[in-house]
Amino acid sequence: MENTVINSNFDKAKVFIKTKARGLERSLFEYEFESGSKESVLRQLKTYQNKDGGFGNGIEPDFWFPHSSPMATWKAGQILMDIGAAKDEPMVKSMISYLINTNHMETGMWDTVLPKNNEYPHAPWWHWHEGIQENWMFNPGVELAAFLVHWSPEKSESSEIGWSSICKAVNYLMNKSEMDRHEINNFQQLIKIIKPHESNFEDRTKYSLEVVSEKIMDLAEKCVDRDTSTWIHGYKAIPLDFIDKPDHPLCSRFGILVQKNLDFYLEQITNEGLWDISWSWGSYPESFEKARVFWKGILAVNRYKQLKVFGYLE
Repeated sequence: MENTVINSNFDKAKVFIKTKARGLERSLFEYEFESGSKESVLRQLKTYQNKDGGFGNGIEPDFWFPHSSPMATWKAGQILMDIGAAKDEPMVKSMISYLINTNHMETGMWDTVLPKNNEYPHAPWWHWHEGIQENWMFNPGVELAAFLVHWSPEKSESSEIGWSSICKAVNYLMNKSEMDRHEINNFQQLIKIIKPHESNFEDRTKYSLEVVSEKIMDLAEKCVDRDTSTWIHGYKAIPLDFIDKPDHPLCSRFGILVQKNLDFYLEQITNEGLWDISWSWGSYPESFEKARVFWKGILAVNRYKQLKVFGYLE
């Protein structure tokens, strides 16, 4: 697909985002592609933050729990990282307070799904039941821990909670032979966020950042579905789920699959210049249709961002 065609689809997606997407995705689109301001993104994010500093209110469109949850807070934290929010930003300070109060010191984890989640529209994988944390483990806890280190003064209470969780997570990681792609993504983000603290990481975990990074890439390589014919049929782990730029070390490991993944994204663009989701809830039909629209905005921002990085957008 020529860049002129991609640019045409991008223009159509822009119309959708400006008129039908959530304000959050609109502000992120403007930030990424139109020199929009951080302040605009922060204003939109603020509408999802609760008084306890955590986030909720459907920021993750597949569960509509209005109260704070670690998973919704993770989603907000990722956005705050992307826009380079400072540690003295009031929203960040409030979020750190929430994370301190909700961490389980003995496991180093946060509750990924909360019982009251069941009372609101949600996808089946967000349904709470006894023992569900064993399905999620350090998703998103290891990334939340990295947020604590990144946005906290060294040796502060919040930083020490973060490091304690990271040490437990790394020990868990190094004993895993396979892992879900979302949890792999959390560990990938740990590596990026913690890089400026490399010597501290190695002192505390007794592993080099390089060895841990290699382990994560091995798990990613094992996780990827290499049968391109199945990508369209479901929620598969594909190369660009793990790669954010052309010089990523996984590009050489995946080889031609990276180009095939880019081609797949281009083939899946709809007449609106968007991507539809490949999953459904099987319940709460009205809420799901709203979530589906929200996801189209999210996917558009994320996919065009990837295409831009790989040189497909002028």
